[in-house]
Amino acid sequence: MSTQLFSPMNRQSAETLARSKGEPDWLVELRGDAADLVDTLAWPKPEKMNIERWDLSNFGSYSAQDQINSIDALPEKVKKMADEQNIVIQRNSAAVYHKLSEDLAAKGVIFTDLETAVKEHGDLVKPYLFQAVAKDESKFTALQAALWNGGVFVYVPRNVEVDIPLQAILYNDNAEATFAPHIVIVAEAHSKVTYVDVVLSDDSLKGTPFVHPSIVEVYAKPGSLVQFASIRSMADQGVDLSHRRAIIEDDARVEWLIGDLNDGNTLSETKSIMKGRGSSSDSKVITIGQGNQKMSITTHAVHFGKHSDSNMIVRAVMKDSSQAIINGITKIEHGATKANGEQTERVLMLSPKARGDANPILLIDEDDVTAGHAASAGQVNPEQVYYLMSRGITRQEAERLIINGFLAPEVDSIAIEAVRNQLVALLERKL
Repeated sequence: MSTQLFSPMNRQSAETLARSKGEPDWLVELRGDAADLVDTLAWPKPEKMNIERWDLSNFGSYSAQDQINSIDALPEKVKKMADEQNIVIQRNSAAVYHKLSEDLAAKGVIFTDLETAVKEHGDLVKPYLFQAVAKDESKFTALQAALWNGGVFVYVPRNVEVDIPLQAILYNDNAEATFAPHIVIVAEAHSKVTYVDVVLSDDSLKGTPFVHPSIVEVYAKPGSLVQFASIRSMADQGVDLSHRRAIIEDDARVEWLIGDLNDGNTLSETKSIMKGRGSSSDSKVITIGQGNQKMSITTHAVHFGKHSDSNMIVRAVMKDSSQAIINGITKIEHGATKANGEQTERVLMLSPKARGDANPILLIDEDDVTAGHAASAGQVNPEQVYYLMSRGITRQEAERLIINGFLAPEVDSIAIEAVRNQLVALLERKL
Protein backbone atom coordinates (compact mmCIF):
# COMPACT_ATOMS: atom_id res chain seq x y z
CA MET A 1 0.00 0.00 0.00
CA SER A 2 1.25 3.51 -0.81
CA THR A 3 -0.20 6.75 0.50
CA GLN A 4 0.90 9.71 -1.59
CA LEU A 5 1.90 12.86 0.26
CA PHE A 6 0.85 16.08 -1.38
CA SER A 7 3.59 18.44 -2.46
CA PRO A 8 4.09 20.94 -0.99
CA MET A 9 3.39 19.42 2.42
CA ASN A 10 0.11 20.55 4.01
CA ARG A 11 -1.87 19.90 7.18
CA GLN A 12 -4.55 17.82 5.48
CA SER A 13 -2.14 15.32 3.93
CA ALA A 14 -0.11 14.97 7.15
CA GLU A 15 -3.19 14.45 9.33
CA THR A 16 -4.83 12.08 6.85
CA LEU A 17 -1.74 9.88 6.83
CA ALA A 18 -1.49 9.93 10.63
CA ARG A 19 -5.13 8.92 11.07
CA SER A 20 -4.80 6.16 8.47
CA LYS A 21 -2.12 4.61 10.70
CA GLY A 22 -4.26 4.87 13.82
CA GLU A 23 -2.06 7.42 15.57
CA PRO A 24 -3.37 9.18 18.71
CA ASP A 25 -4.99 12.60 18.45
CA TRP A 26 -2.06 14.43 20.05
CA LEU A 27 0.30 13.11 17.39
CA VAL A 28 -2.14 13.87 14.57
CA GLU A 29 -2.21 17.45 15.81
CA LEU A 30 1.58 17.62 16.13
CA ARG A 31 2.00 16.43 12.55
CA GLY A 32 -0.57 18.93 11.31
CA ASP A 33 1.06 21.82 13.16
CA ALA A 34 4.45 20.82 11.74
CA ALA A 35 3.05 20.68 8.20
CA ASP A 36 1.72 24.23 8.62
CA LEU A 37 5.25 25.37 9.48
CA VAL A 38 7.03 23.86 6.48
CA ASP A 39 6.48 26.75 4.06
CA THR A 40 7.24 29.38 6.71
CA LEU A 41 10.72 28.12 7.60
CA ALA A 42 14.10 28.03 5.85
CA TRP A 43 16.44 25.09 5.37
CA PRO A 44 19.33 24.86 7.87
CA LYS A 45 22.28 27.09 7.05
CA PRO A 46 25.42 25.22 8.10
CA GLU A 47 28.74 27.04 8.08
CA LYS A 48 30.19 27.46 4.53
CA MET A 49 27.79 24.94 2.95
CA ASN A 50 24.65 25.88 1.02
CA ILE A 51 22.47 22.78 1.17
CA GLU A 52 19.71 24.49 -0.83
CA ARG A 53 21.79 23.65 -3.91
CA TRP A 54 21.28 19.98 -3.17
CA ASP A 55 18.29 18.04 -4.50
CA LEU A 56 15.97 18.18 -1.48
CA SER A 57 12.71 17.36 -3.25
CA ASN A 58 12.69 13.55 -3.10
CA PHE A 59 11.02 12.71 0.21
CA GLY A 60 8.78 10.11 -1.42
CA SER A 61 5.44 8.80 -0.19
CA TYR A 62 4.50 6.54 2.69
CA SER A 63 4.71 2.86 1.80
CA ALA A 64 3.46 0.19 4.21
CA GLN A 65 5.61 -2.95 4.56
CA ASP A 66 4.83 -6.59 5.30
CA GLN A 67 6.16 -7.99 8.58
CA ILE A 68 8.85 -10.68 8.51
CA ASN A 69 9.15 -13.63 10.90
CA SER A 70 12.92 -13.93 10.98
CA ILE A 71 16.04 -11.99 10.04
CA ASP A 72 16.68 -14.78 7.53
CA ALA A 73 14.11 -13.03 5.33
CA LEU A 74 16.34 -9.96 5.08
CA PRO A 75 18.54 -9.20 2.06
CA GLU A 76 22.04 -10.58 2.51
CA LYS A 77 23.60 -7.11 2.80
CA VAL A 78 21.28 -6.30 5.69
CA LYS A 79 21.29 -9.72 7.34
CA LYS A 80 25.04 -9.78 7.88
CA MET A 81 24.73 -6.55 9.88
CA ALA A 82 21.88 -7.82 12.06
CA ASP A 83 21.99 -9.52 15.44
CA GLU A 84 19.52 -12.20 16.48
CA GLN A 85 18.49 -10.57 19.75
CA ASN A 86 17.20 -7.18 20.89
CA ILE A 87 16.64 -5.67 17.47
CA VAL A 88 14.27 -3.39 15.55
CA ILE A 89 14.33 -3.43 11.75
CA GLN A 90 12.80 -0.75 9.55
CA ARG A 91 12.41 -1.17 5.81
CA ASN A 92 11.55 1.98 3.88
CA SER A 93 8.54 3.55 5.67
CA ALA A 94 7.78 1.04 8.42
CA ALA A 95 9.18 -1.38 10.97
CA VAL A 96 9.06 -4.99 9.79
CA TYR A 97 10.65 -6.90 12.67
CA HIS A 98 11.12 -6.47 16.41
CA LYS A 99 12.60 -8.64 19.14
CA LEU A 100 13.37 -7.96 22.81
CA SER A 101 14.59 -10.52 25.33
CA GLU A 102 12.16 -11.62 28.03
CA ASP A 103 14.70 -10.72 30.68
CA LEU A 104 14.88 -7.08 29.61
CA ALA A 105 11.13 -6.83 29.14
CA ALA A 106 10.65 -8.15 32.69
CA LYS A 107 12.87 -5.33 33.97
CA GLY A 108 10.60 -2.76 32.33
CA VAL A 109 12.82 -1.99 29.35
CA ILE A 110 10.90 -0.83 26.29
CA PHE A 111 12.53 -1.26 22.90
CA THR A 112 10.26 -1.06 19.90
CA ASP A 113 9.56 1.03 16.84
CA LEU A 114 8.36 4.55 17.60
CA GLU A 115 5.06 4.17 15.72
CA THR A 116 4.12 1.27 17.99
CA ALA A 117 5.36 3.15 21.06
CA VAL A 118 3.11 6.18 20.50
CA LYS A 119 0.10 3.85 20.49
CA GLU A 120 1.09 1.52 23.35
CA HIS A 121 3.22 3.83 25.51
CA GLY A 122 1.96 7.28 24.58
CA ASP A 123 2.29 8.55 28.16
CA LEU A 124 6.05 7.88 28.00
CA VAL A 125 6.62 9.14 24.45
CA LYS A 126 4.58 12.35 24.46
CA PRO A 127 6.69 14.28 27.04
CA TYR A 128 9.84 13.76 24.96
CA LEU A 129 8.90 13.71 21.28
CA PHE A 130 10.25 16.87 19.60
CA GLN A 131 11.41 18.42 22.85
CA ALA A 132 15.20 18.16 22.38
CA VAL A 133 14.79 19.02 18.68
CA ALA A 134 11.88 21.40 18.20
CA LYS A 135 9.68 20.98 15.15
CA ASP A 136 9.94 24.71 14.35
CA GLU A 137 13.76 24.95 14.21
CA SER A 138 13.90 24.76 10.40
CA LYS A 139 12.13 23.49 7.30
CA PHE A 140 13.97 20.20 7.82
CA THR A 141 12.73 19.65 11.40
CA ALA A 142 9.17 20.64 10.44
CA LEU A 143 9.17 18.21 7.51
CA GLN A 144 10.56 15.44 9.68
CA ALA A 145 7.89 16.07 12.33
CA ALA A 146 5.18 15.84 9.70
CA LEU A 147 6.64 12.85 7.81
CA TRP A 148 8.56 10.64 10.24
CA ASN A 149 7.83 6.92 10.11
CA GLY A 150 8.98 3.68 11.73
CA GLY A 151 11.70 4.90 14.05
CA VAL A 152 12.86 3.57 17.41
CA PHE A 153 11.83 4.11 21.04
CA VAL A 154 14.06 3.05 23.93
CA TYR A 155 13.04 3.42 27.57
CA VAL A 156 15.25 2.17 30.41
CA PRO A 157 13.78 2.36 33.94
CA ARG A 158 15.62 3.72 36.94
CA ASN A 159 18.64 1.66 38.12
CA VAL A 160 18.37 -0.81 35.21
CA GLU A 161 21.54 -1.61 33.29
CA VAL A 162 21.21 -3.06 29.79
CA ASP A 163 24.45 -4.97 29.25
CA ILE A 164 23.75 -6.16 25.69
CA PRO A 165 23.57 -3.49 22.94
CA LEU A 166 20.13 -2.75 21.51
CA GLN A 167 20.35 -2.69 17.73
CA ALA A 168 18.33 -1.16 14.93
CA ILE A 169 18.75 -1.79 11.21
CA LEU A 170 17.21 0.97 9.10
CA TYR A 171 17.32 0.35 5.36
CA ASN A 172 15.62 1.41 2.18
CA ASP A 173 15.38 -0.28 -1.16
CA ASN A 174 12.70 1.93 -2.70
CA ALA A 175 13.64 5.52 -3.56
CA GLU A 176 9.97 6.43 -3.94
CA ALA A 177 9.16 5.50 -0.34
CA THR A 178 9.47 8.00 2.49
CA PHE A 179 12.37 6.87 4.67
CA ALA A 180 12.36 9.11 7.75
CA PRO A 181 13.04 7.31 11.05
CA HIS A 182 12.83 9.24 14.33
CA ILE A 183 14.66 7.87 17.38
CA VAL A 184 13.88 8.65 21.03
CA ILE A 185 15.99 7.26 23.88
CA VAL A 186 15.05 7.85 27.53
CA ALA A 187 17.45 6.62 30.22
CA GLU A 188 16.06 7.12 33.71
CA ALA A 189 18.25 7.90 36.72
CA HIS A 190 21.28 5.63 37.25
CA SER A 191 20.44 3.44 34.27
CA LYS A 192 22.75 2.33 31.49
CA VAL A 193 22.10 1.46 27.86
CA THR A 194 23.99 1.01 24.61
CA TYR A 195 22.11 1.63 21.36
CA VAL A 196 23.54 0.85 17.91
CA ASP A 197 22.02 1.44 14.51
CA VAL A 198 23.11 0.86 10.93
CA VAL A 199 21.48 2.90 8.16
CA LEU A 200 21.76 1.32 4.71
CA SER A 201 20.37 1.66 1.23
CA ASP A 202 20.19 -1.10 -1.34
CA ASP A 203 22.72 -1.16 -4.18
CA SER A 204 19.81 -0.81 -6.62
CA LEU A 205 19.38 2.82 -5.45
CA LYS A 206 22.69 3.91 -6.94
CA GLY A 207 22.03 6.80 -9.29
CA THR A 208 18.50 7.34 -7.94
CA PRO A 209 17.79 10.52 -5.92
CA PHE A 210 16.21 10.21 -2.46
CA VAL A 211 16.28 12.13 0.84
CA HIS A 212 16.73 10.53 4.25
CA PRO A 213 15.63 12.95 7.01
CA SER A 214 16.32 11.57 10.49
CA ILE A 215 16.27 12.98 14.02
CA VAL A 216 17.62 11.49 17.25
CA GLU A 217 16.62 12.67 20.72
CA VAL A 218 18.46 11.33 23.78
CA TYR A 219 17.40 12.11 27.36
CA ALA A 220 19.99 11.09 29.95
CA LYS A 221 18.58 11.47 33.47
CA PRO A 222 20.80 11.95 36.57
CA GLY A 223 23.60 9.42 36.88
CA SER A 224 22.72 7.56 33.68
CA LEU A 225 24.99 6.45 30.83
CA VAL A 226 23.87 6.32 27.20
CA GLN A 227 26.20 5.00 24.51
CA PHE A 228 24.88 5.80 21.04
CA ALA A 229 26.48 4.49 17.85
CA SER A 230 25.25 5.08 14.31
CA ILE A 231 26.91 3.98 11.07
CA ARG A 232 25.57 5.37 7.77
CA SER A 233 26.16 3.82 4.35
CA MET A 234 23.72 5.10 1.73
CA ALA A 235 23.91 5.41 -2.04
CA ASP A 236 25.51 8.16 -4.11
CA GLN A 237 22.38 10.17 -5.01
CA GLY A 238 20.89 10.01 -1.55
CA VAL A 239 20.89 13.07 0.71
CA ASP A 240 21.28 12.30 4.41
CA LEU A 241 19.88 15.02 6.70
CA SER A 242 20.53 14.08 10.33
CA HIS A 243 20.16 15.95 13.62
CA ARG A 244 21.14 14.26 16.87
CA ARG A 245 20.54 15.95 20.21
CA ALA A 246 21.13 14.89 23.81
CA ILE A 247 19.86 16.52 27.01
CA ILE A 248 22.22 15.45 29.79
CA GLU A 249 21.33 15.93 33.48
CA ASP A 250 23.38 15.79 36.72
CA ASP A 251 26.31 13.34 36.58
CA ALA A 252 24.90 11.72 33.44
CA ARG A 253 27.00 10.90 30.39
CA VAL A 254 26.32 10.44 26.68
CA GLU A 255 28.88 8.91 24.33
CA TRP A 256 28.39 9.37 20.60
CA LEU A 257 30.07 7.34 17.88
CA ILE A 258 29.09 8.37 14.35
CA GLY A 259 30.38 6.77 11.15
CA ASP A 260 29.22 8.98 8.26
CA LEU A 261 30.20 6.70 5.39
CA ASN A 262 27.52 7.67 2.88
CA ASP A 263 28.34 8.03 -0.79
CA GLY A 264 25.95 10.99 -1.21
CA ASN A 265 25.68 14.48 0.28
CA THR A 266 25.47 14.58 4.06
CA LEU A 267 24.31 17.13 6.62
CA SER A 268 25.19 15.76 10.04
CA GLU A 269 24.81 17.57 13.37
CA THR A 270 25.56 15.90 16.72
CA LYS A 271 24.85 18.10 19.73
CA SER A 272 25.15 17.51 23.47
CA ILE A 273 23.48 19.89 25.92
CA MET A 274 24.98 19.45 29.37
CA LYS A 275 22.34 20.89 31.66
CA GLY A 276 23.35 19.15 34.87
CA ARG A 277 26.19 19.49 37.31
CA GLY A 278 28.92 16.98 36.49
CA SER A 279 27.29 16.03 33.17
CA SER A 280 29.60 14.90 30.39
CA SER A 281 29.72 14.05 26.70
CA ASP A 282 32.16 12.31 24.40
CA SER A 283 31.71 12.51 20.61
CA LYS A 284 33.67 10.66 17.95
CA VAL A 285 32.88 11.13 14.25
CA ILE A 286 34.58 9.34 11.35
CA THR A 287 33.83 10.18 7.74
CA ILE A 288 35.19 9.54 4.23
CA GLY A 289 34.30 11.63 1.19
CA GLN A 290 34.68 10.55 -2.44
CA GLY A 291 33.63 11.58 -5.94
CA ASN A 292 31.81 14.93 -5.90
CA GLN A 293 30.31 14.28 -2.49
CA LYS A 294 29.63 17.28 -0.23
CA MET A 295 29.43 17.01 3.54
CA SER A 296 28.70 19.33 6.44
CA ILE A 297 29.73 17.63 9.69
CA THR A 298 29.07 19.53 12.93
CA THR A 299 29.73 18.44 16.49
CA HIS A 300 28.40 20.76 19.16
CA ALA A 301 28.72 20.81 22.96
CA VAL A 302 26.79 23.29 25.09
CA HIS A 303 27.70 23.59 28.79
CA PHE A 304 25.19 24.84 31.34
CA GLY A 305 26.13 22.63 34.28
CA LYS A 306 28.97 23.29 36.69
CA HIS A 307 31.88 20.83 36.39
CA SER A 308 30.49 19.60 33.05
CA ASP A 309 32.91 18.04 30.59
CA SER A 310 32.93 17.51 26.82
CA ASN A 311 35.32 15.98 24.34
CA MET A 312 34.83 15.96 20.57
CA ILE A 313 36.99 14.25 17.94
CA VAL A 314 36.40 14.25 14.18
CA ARG A 315 38.57 12.49 11.60
CA ALA A 316 37.76 12.98 7.91
CA VAL A 317 39.39 11.55 4.79
CA MET A 318 38.66 13.33 1.51
CA LYS A 319 39.21 11.70 -1.90
CA ASP A 320 38.68 12.75 -5.54
CA SER A 321 36.76 16.08 -5.70
CA SER A 322 34.84 15.69 -2.47
CA GLN A 323 34.30 18.59 -0.08
CA ALA A 324 33.75 18.63 3.67
CA ILE A 325 33.16 21.40 6.17
CA ILE A 326 34.02 20.12 9.63
CA ASN A 327 32.65 22.34 12.41
CA GLY A 328 33.42 21.83 16.08
CA ILE A 329 31.55 24.17 18.42
CA THR A 330 32.08 24.34 22.18
CA LYS A 331 29.78 26.78 23.99
CA ILE A 332 30.27 27.37 27.73
CA GLU A 333 27.41 29.39 29.15
CA HIS A 334 27.67 31.93 31.95
CA GLY A 335 27.49 30.12 35.28
CA ALA A 336 29.01 26.84 34.05
CA THR A 337 32.02 27.20 36.33
CA LYS A 338 34.74 24.53 36.27
CA ALA A 339 33.45 23.30 32.90
CA ASN A 340 35.94 21.73 30.50
CA GLY A 341 35.54 21.51 26.74
CA GLU A 342 38.04 19.95 24.36
CA GLN A 343 37.81 19.33 20.62
CA THR A 344 39.98 18.00 17.81
CA GLU A 345 39.35 18.02 14.06
CA ARG A 346 41.69 16.24 11.65
CA VAL A 347 41.24 16.22 7.86
CA LEU A 348 43.37 14.15 5.46
CA MET A 349 43.12 14.95 1.73
CA LEU A 350 44.16 12.36 -0.86
CA SER A 351 43.69 14.53 -3.95
CA PRO A 352 44.62 18.11 -4.90
CA LYS A 353 40.97 18.58 -5.90
CA ALA A 354 39.61 17.43 -2.54
CA ARG A 355 38.75 20.03 0.07
CA GLY A 356 38.41 19.71 3.80
CA ASP A 357 37.94 22.70 6.10
CA ALA A 358 38.34 22.23 9.85
CA ASN A 359 36.64 24.98 11.85
CA PRO A 360 37.13 24.81 15.63
CA ILE A 361 34.94 27.33 17.47
CA LEU A 362 35.07 28.19 21.18
CA LEU A 363 32.35 30.41 22.64
CA ILE A 364 33.12 31.10 26.28
CA ASP A 365 30.86 33.17 28.55
CA GLU A 366 32.42 32.11 31.86
CA ASP A 367 35.88 32.82 33.32
CA ASP A 368 36.52 29.84 35.59
CA VAL A 369 36.69 27.14 32.90
CA THR A 370 39.16 25.25 30.74
CA ALA A 371 38.75 24.80 27.00
CA GLY A 372 40.95 23.93 24.08
CA HIS A 373 40.99 22.86 20.46
CA ALA A 374 43.27 21.34 17.86
CA ALA A 375 42.66 21.27 14.12
CA SER A 376 44.63 20.22 11.06
CA ALA A 377 43.93 19.78 7.37
CA GLY A 378 46.52 18.55 4.92
CA GLN A 379 47.38 16.21 2.09
CA VAL A 380 49.07 12.83 2.29
CA ASN A 381 52.83 13.10 2.54
CA PRO A 382 54.16 11.99 -0.89
CA GLU A 383 57.22 10.49 0.81
CA GLN A 384 54.99 8.09 2.75
CA VAL A 385 53.34 6.92 -0.46
CA TYR A 386 56.74 6.62 -2.21
CA TYR A 387 58.19 4.61 0.67
CA LEU A 388 55.33 2.11 0.63
CA MET A 389 55.43 1.81 -3.18
CA SER A 390 59.16 1.19 -3.04
CA ARG A 391 58.32 -1.93 -1.04
CA GLY A 392 56.24 -3.31 -3.90
CA ILE A 393 52.86 -1.94 -2.77
CA THR A 394 50.55 -0.31 -5.33
CA ARG A 395 49.61 3.36 -4.94
CA GLN A 396 46.00 2.41 -4.19
CA GLU A 397 47.05 -0.01 -1.46
CA ALA A 398 49.54 2.53 -0.08
CA GLU A 399 46.80 5.13 0.26
CA ARG A 400 44.56 2.52 1.85
CA LEU A 401 47.21 1.75 4.50
CA ILE A 402 47.73 5.45 5.21
CA ILE A 403 43.99 6.02 5.61
CA ASN A 404 43.67 3.06 7.96
CA GLY A 405 46.55 4.42 10.02
CA PHE A 406 44.94 7.87 10.12
CA LEU A 407 41.59 6.49 11.33
CA ALA A 408 42.99 3.74 13.57
CA PRO A 409 43.21 5.75 16.82
CA GLU A 410 39.45 6.29 16.84
CA VAL A 411 38.44 2.92 15.38
CA ASP A 412 40.62 1.01 17.84
CA SER A 413 39.23 2.99 20.78
CA ILE A 414 35.70 1.65 20.18
CA ALA A 415 35.00 -0.62 23.13
CA ILE A 416 31.91 -2.29 21.65
CA GLU A 417 33.22 -5.11 19.45
CA ALA A 418 30.10 -5.44 17.29
CA VAL A 419 30.15 -1.72 16.46
CA ARG A 420 33.86 -1.78 15.74
CA ASN A 421 33.46 -4.74 13.37
CA GLN A 422 30.54 -3.11 11.53
CA LEU A 423 32.43 0.16 11.18
CA VAL A 424 35.53 -1.60 9.84
CA ALA A 425 33.43 -3.57 7.33
CA LEU A 426 31.79 -0.42 5.96
CA LEU A 427 35.08 1.48 5.96
CA GLU A 428 36.58 -1.30 3.84
CA ARG A 429 33.64 -1.07 1.45
CA LYS A 430 34.13 2.64 0.93
CA LEU A 431 37.90 2.41 0.66
